[in-house]
Amino acid sequence: MTEAVQQLDRQAGAVPAPHGALMPAHWRDFWALTKPGVIRLVVFTGLCGLLVAPGTIHPVIGFVAILCIAMGAGGAAALNQYHESDLDALMKRTANRPIPAGRMDREAALQFGLALSGFSVVIMGLAVNWLSAAILAFSIFYYAVIYTVWLKPNTPQNIVIGGGAGAFPPVIGWAAVTGDVTMLPILLFSIIFFWTPPHFWALALFVKMDYARVGIPMMPNVAGEKSTRHQVFGYSLVLLATAMAPFALGLAGWTYGASALVLSGVFVLLAARVGFRVAGEGDALKPEKQLFAYSILYLFMIFTALVIDRAVLPAIAA
Repeated sequence: MTEAVQQLDRQAGAVPAPHGALMPAHWRDFWALTKPGVIRLVVFTGLCGLLVAPGTIHPVIGFVAILCIAMGAGGAAALNQYHESDLDALMKRTANRPIPAGRMDREAALQFGLALSGFSVVIMGLAVNWLSAAILAFSIFYYAVIYTVWLKPNTPQNIVIGGGAGAFPPVIGWAAVTGDVTMLPILLFSIIFFWTPPHFWALALFVKMDYARVGIPMMPNVAGEKSTRHQVFGYSLVLLATAMAPFALGLAGWTYGASALVLSGVFVLLAARVGFRVAGEGDALKPEKQLFAYSILYLFMIFTALVIDRAVLPAIAA
């Protein structure tokens, strides 16, 4: 009776399966492999890139393009979890993922990741255009190989350089409509690129022991908290300048410009609280958690402001 209860708990993800006992994977485990929380942001920024691009795209083709972006991101996430399953098993916040928890075989995750990635690129190329497909393919390779295999285990700059992996969706969305890449999508890429270090290091500051346990050279563990905090603040200033660039260059109007200034200003203030404090013993790290939470909201809001400025308001005026 006890074993039956434990088996039901393992299927629900409550406790990991014992060594050597692999439970049949549930559809929720395949869904978890795609990192749905991350996909939401990827899909949203990709959709924003599509909406602000000049020209038109058939709604069905546009839907296919966004679906391919989501599939590609999910496939890359599955490949990431396949490669890092041994490390995930040793980290508290990742130990209950499908592979380390014993709910899925590593080979199943590999096949799932490769299939999603491959289908997303082929469908994007055939249904939309091959430029957007090529950028999507490179973004998958960037995350699954350049970041996961090479950068993450070898350099504390992993998040800085690896930030490019999550910055491609608006470029892909733009290319799906226009078939080219111009200055504005490059700036959207840059916003996400410079947003990533302060966003992720705010998280790394309160889960640094997890990374230390598995030997991942995250900035707080290598350069120390003080240096990491100063870099969080420094990157927030770079982010402010980058976020204002579309307005300064005449690629966005006052609605975006005012929104970007306010949103980025709040980001800088929260980053300053993190950047110039010293955490004591038993510190709850509330400012760091606030910055991390706000950084997610920030990206949603600044991209929403751009869509309103470039797509919604001109449509209303017309």
